[in-house]
Amino acid sequence: MAKRDYYEVLGVDKKASAADIKKAYRKIAIKYHPDRQGDKSDAEKKEAEEKFKEAAEAYAVLSDEQKRQQYDQFGFDGPNFGGAGGFGGFGGAGGFSMDDIFDMFGDVFGGRGGFGGGFGGFGGGSRGQQIHRGSDLRLKVRLNLKEVATGVTKKFKVRKDVQCSLCHGTGGEGIETCSTCHGSGVVIKQQQSIFGMMQTQSVCPTCGGEGKTVKKKCPRCNGEGVERGEEVVEINIPAGVQDGMVVNAPGKGNAGRRNGQPGDIKVFIEEEPNDTFVRDGKDLIYNLLLDFPTAALGGDVNIPTIEGGQLKLKIEPGTQPGKTLRLRGKGLPSVQGYGYGNGDILVNISVYVPRTLSKDEKSALEHMKGSENFKPDSATKSNLFNRFRSMFS
Repeated sequence: MAKRDYYEVLGVDKKASAADIKKAYRKIAIKYHPDRQGDKSDAEKKEAEEKFKEAAEAYAVLSDEQKRQQYDQFGFDGPNFGGAGGFGGFGGAGGFSMDDIFDMFGDVFGGRGGFGGGFGGFGGGSRGQQIHRGSDLRLKVRLNLKEVATGVTKKFKVRKDVQCSLCHGTGGEGIETCSTCHGSGVVIKQQQSIFGMMQTQSVCPTCGGEGKTVKKKCPRCNGEGVERGEEVVEINIPAGVQDGMVVNAPGKGNAGRRNGQPGDIKVFIEEEPNDTFVRDGKDLIYNLLLDFPTAALGGDVNIPTIEGGQLKLKIEPGTQPGKTLRLRGKGLPSVQGYGYGNGDILVNISVYVPRTLSKDEKSALEHMKGSENFKPDSATKSNLFNRFRSMFS
């Protein structure tokens, strides 16, 4: 299925409130839920499942304020989207598992793993045992322009939950099937209502949804399977990121209880100011201060690069202040390679006017002052005025 705009998927406006987004998603999820496809053909069921996953992915992004802000700003080119694959590594509809989707139902439909029983417990029977996921961590990293241009691997010493060194994450000895839920991780209750017999499903209170209990808890972690510790983690920052972006490092956050799934590390990007360039998206702006003779006569000048080298740039005779020259492809790359190649270096021309002059210099300028070539013509005046006006438009 071709990638579609998330607002289009849910059928809402870009200014839609959180309540409107939830309402739209709930409507689509009910319509395309696999348990409601009845005796439709395999092709129709497959199409419904893809639309069900597509809506879930859209809701996962638009219901999260931070993810929605990044999506509104960068679209699918943001660092957490993986390009056309989807936000946060969902990998599009094809990589977003049904368990991931059902985990969101507690927020939207009021019950873990399904619709709270109102539709016969959609998805509840297939949930199985709960796997504990560790919580996410947040880090902040400051990058210089060269690191932004090339990408960089950063090492962090992180204090976090790690696997218990005594029980190796099991939580203890004598792991056995929970006697309350018989290993399913859930308990099901039935009650009579005006609509008939209603079935509800909830997390097993004995095992907490794991389906297993520990007979002899580990004395070090008290059966949790995790303990506080320190770990040095390496995080790859892709080239082209910019201030305010968040890079996700999956599986490097807090360890999950009893060998559960580890959380992620969210790395917030801060970009250090640069003394040479001003950044404008993928482009870099460099202010070239020419001496008057070079501006008038022309010549070759050297322009610095991000890597510390230099590029030769030809200045044409009569180059005017305010003119912009472009060094194509010498700017910054797109994030994770998604986009249309590197940006440019934009060279803004300024002309230096000396503050003091020798007697001979003054005499030479006085002599040239009377020449018509040193008086601006109407075309030059018009061009300079248009540039000035564009600064305020």
